[in-house]
Amino acid sequence: MNILIVGNITKDVYLNLDTRTEALETDGAATKWLNLAFNASEHHFFNRSSNFGGAAVSLEVLQKMGLSSSISGSKLNFLDDTPPDDSKSYTHRYILVADDNVTYFAPSKFKNTPFIAPAEAIDYLYIDRSAQLNLDAINQIKAYLSLSPRTRLILYVTTSTYSSLTPLLPEAHLIFFENHREDSEKSYALASQNLPSKKVISITENQISFLNITEPISVKRIDTLTHLSAYSIVAATLFGAFVLGVSIEKSFKMARANVENTKINSTLSLAELQTIASTYHSSNPLELIAASLVLKGKGILAADESGGSIQKKFAKLGIPDTYENRRDYRNLFFTTDDLEKYVSGVILFDETARQTADDGQNFVQYLTKKRIIPGIKVDQGLAPLSDLLPELTDTTETYTKGLDNLKERLEEYYQMGLRFTKWRAAFTIQLSPSGEILTPTDAAITKNCQILATYAATVQAAGLVPIVEPEVVYDGDYSLAKNATITARILDTLFQDLKTQNVNLKACLLKVNMVMAGKQQAIQSTPEEVGQATATLLKAHVPQDLAGVVFLSGGQTPEQATENLAAITKNGPFPWPVTFSFARALQDPALYTWAGDNRNAAAARAAFKARLQANAAALRTNPSQK
Repeated sequence: MNILIVGNITKDVYLNLDTRTEALETDGAATKWLNLAFNASEHHFFNRSSNFGGAAVSLEVLQKMGLSSSISGSKLNFLDDTPPDDSKSYTHRYILVADDNVTYFAPSKFKNTPFIAPAEAIDYLYIDRSAQLNLDAINQIKAYLSLSPRTRLILYVTTSTYSSLTPLLPEAHLIFFENHREDSEKSYALASQNLPSKKVISITENQISFLNITEPISVKRIDTLTHLSAYSIVAATLFGAFVLGVSIEKSFKMARANVENTKINSTLSLAELQTIASTYHSSNPLELIAASLVLKGKGILAADESGGSIQKKFAKLGIPDTYENRRDYRNLFFTTDDLEKYVSGVILFDETARQTADDGQNFVQYLTKKRIIPGIKVDQGLAPLSDLLPELTDTTETYTKGLDNLKERLEEYYQMGLRFTKWRAAFTIQLSPSGEILTPTDAAITKNCQILATYAATVQAAGLVPIVEPEVVYDGDYSLAKNATITARILDTLFQDLKTQNVNLKACLLKVNMVMAGKQQAIQSTPEEVGQATATLLKAHVPQDLAGVVFLSGGQTPEQATENLAAITKNGPFPWPVTFSFARALQDPALYTWAGDNRNAAAARAAFKARLQANAAALRTNPSQK
């Protein structure tokens, strides 16, 4: 992908004024201005720095996003630190900075920008906002485009260049337009020139939008950049993101991230843009919670074992199943140092949500103060499917109960401070001697997915985020291929039901099994096989607007679950965040170390933290997570 930038390069010289003196004055409209009538004996500047502006800003942005770019007629290159070919040929601007106020001196007229046709074919010709093109240059560009039909023209139009660039408007694949209040006539004209409005992006001092098409996104300009550099950063970032195939919504967020977080002569890399943009969320509170649960590098701790499950765990180690021991056990995890660095949310059991930490705080309040979102398991366990479908007299299949009083329980949980929920549906694979799939049946898949969708819609109506968990149980004798076939059927049915129930997928998470051979299968799946199969299946069967995917460990050993997680994430990037939501794979090492004796608490916390760190490292194998 080759990009040629056409524009002027300027040399920006910054003088950072000493604001301990009166460098500012206030006019009649109460607007503060830099007092330019200062003298050297009264006013000083702390430092003097300089960098290249104009087309050089666009060059730096595109190169830092990994795109092959150059400026027409210039040897300037930021990635290999090649010095400029002739600094005397650049126009100088002097910029005075005092706190958040900036004033700059620039020539009233820039030199004309020449167009030098590239020797090699290019994919994009980007006319930067700094370009000052005369009629000869315009005609040369039109001639080049006619001889190079594969080259797409990207045009940046300002108030001063609007008239001169008019002949190029019909040729443009994408147009950036500085839409100031005084430019309303030009804005209207631009939208009325038989150009699809989606080709025109409006840039103002504090927002960007597709002209007359999308809602604007706000941008907080960093004043020390000057508005000239800020506009260039926004446009170049948007252009680069579109070239990389990023969605419109994410492109706008990346542009905002760049202009709000860049430093002088140091715009952000693609990885940095993606990281910061991921923190810009919708104003929808449920979407914000869902996005916060899958923040990069963090997982969700599933500490929601029911009374029966935890009793079995304790019995294996001879730990009395008492209220105090259950509290002490959960308290180990929640009071682990730096838990918030690795965990964004914790799924609680009803009893746990009502217990207290060592310092006397309720666990819900304790986790919230650590900036960890507390959630809760709201299903009430498995029951025979024949209770709902009496015609299935011989089946061993199950459904998940708990819908009857769900609305009332959610009201209480919301008041307690819980903000997300989880509901599990279990599917057991059974095969005939010939390899035919006996279970799960279509009836079991249909009924359980309908229940999951009803649950999700009810939860969102109550102001909480649902996690839907359709689990293909690992404890079975089946191949990876059979797992993939059944998981795909379940996911297709589930997402159709979620759509029918009008569930907002941007405020919903999927907790799902990894695609692998069953535990009793003679030949077990390798991490590489699990990674490729799981990633391929999810990309094909999970809608892109889902808030995120979290994996359950499902009876794997702690090390096995972590290795498979790393293998899956290595097959990214994915259209949604991917992370873990483990229970036993995080907690078992700590449980066996603690063994019911609080004298082992410190060692147990260390064992737990080691598993957290291992899984956080596994997430970094995702190209988009680094």
